[in-house]
Amino acid sequence: MPQKIIRLTVSDVRFPTSLEQHGSDAMHTDPDYSVAYVVIETDQGMSGYGLTFTVGRGTEIVVCAVEALSALVVGKSLEEIVSDFRGFYRLLTSDGQMRWIGPEKGVIQLATAAVLNAVWDLWARSEGKPLWKLLVDMDPRKLISCIDFRYITDALTEQEALDILVKAQTGKQQRVDQMLKEGYPAYTTSCAWLGYSDQLLKQLCTDALNDGWTKFKVKVGADLEDDIRRCSLIRQMIGPNNTLMIDANQRWDVGEAITWVTRLAEYKPLWIEEPTSPDDILGHAAISKALAPLGIGVATGEQCQNRVMFKQFLQASALQFVQIDSCRLGSVNENLAVLLMAHKFKVPVCPHAGGVGLCELVQHLILFDYISVSASLDNRMCEFVDHLHEHFKSPVVIQNAHYMPPKDPGYSCEMLQSSVQRHQYPQGQVWKKLQGQ
Repeated sequence: MPQKIIRLTVSDVRFPTSLEQHGSDAMHTDPDYSVAYVVIETDQGMSGYGLTFTVGRGTEIVVCAVEALSALVVGKSLEEIVSDFRGFYRLLTSDGQMRWIGPEKGVIQLATAAVLNAVWDLWARSEGKPLWKLLVDMDPRKLISCIDFRYITDALTEQEALDILVKAQTGKQQRVDQMLKEGYPAYTTSCAWLGYSDQLLKQLCTDALNDGWTKFKVKVGADLEDDIRRCSLIRQMIGPNNTLMIDANQRWDVGEAITWVTRLAEYKPLWIEEPTSPDDILGHAAISKALAPLGIGVATGEQCQNRVMFKQFLQASALQFVQIDSCRLGSVNENLAVLLMAHKFKVPVCPHAGGVGLCELVQHLILFDYISVSASLDNRMCEFVDHLHEHFKSPVVIQNAHYMPPKDPGYSCEMLQSSVQRHQYPQGQVWKKLQGQ
């Protein structure tokens, strides 16, 4: 029987991570990791769970946007949605009135991601599969039918996308077996948030090395001399053969980025992440061109608004590493388009996962990318931050600095109800206590 969606609820859930400077960077100095947390329920007793990530204030605006979208979801059956998922994606992103506050960007797209993440979770649960396996097992034509190719056919046609998926069928089972045995390579950002002291940085770096981590990312951009000291410290600790990346979180103008990163080149970073405005495609292209002789790539994407901007980044050779985000773009549907475009342009995908729930979600997408699209691990890794996983029913599993494929059905973003209640803003116990109530 068709499963009719009868209810959609959304909660503002915030964690006071700013108290200990977790997540701090050059632009977001006091983040409280937060989510707009969506639950959809069906008339057959099943539920789907989704979220989008924020950093505190403003989460209530995303919640309002989710509530505005809910009327387009409630009353539909899961079967109706997935039989024309492209059409349903367009229904949410192209509503004749709500698209004016986008289109496909900003708060309304974050809300769309939360809703669609819950729908994908429900679909995977109904099939009894983790989301990555639902995608890997899906017929290529069915997968293509989930993607909205509007505005990107000058870079990737439906036929080209289908050809990529069909070609990757060869060796697919071997890659599934490899991932189940070895996992997907990860890097850590947890050691070097900008607000951490040198002493804490050293301790966390030592612990990470002992746990088998070989790839490290350092936040930079607030003070050059401070960055030189911290990069020198990290490079000394991890040695010449381990991988170092640096991340400015959009701090600089174009010329400033080139000058600043040139000063840090001696520490041999693989990439500079988000060197300037996430909307400045030509600025990223200029930075990429200037840093290429130094062997430093440019990575960006965590605040890239949609597939159209990714298309232009790729066409302009403005990035050397694509950083998809499971909650910034329009959920799985739009991320599939970006994965396929990145493969056509031969640019490796290294997802962003620095935030509550993002590791849980994006692991599914990068597993799918390796198994069913790229078939390559060259210059590829997925971000990991070791924060707040204990609030999820199916938290990520890391072994030997690799993501182990999830086994539970769904998209891994169902939170513990006790955590939701305690951290709901502003009435949850955690926030009442902090506010002295």
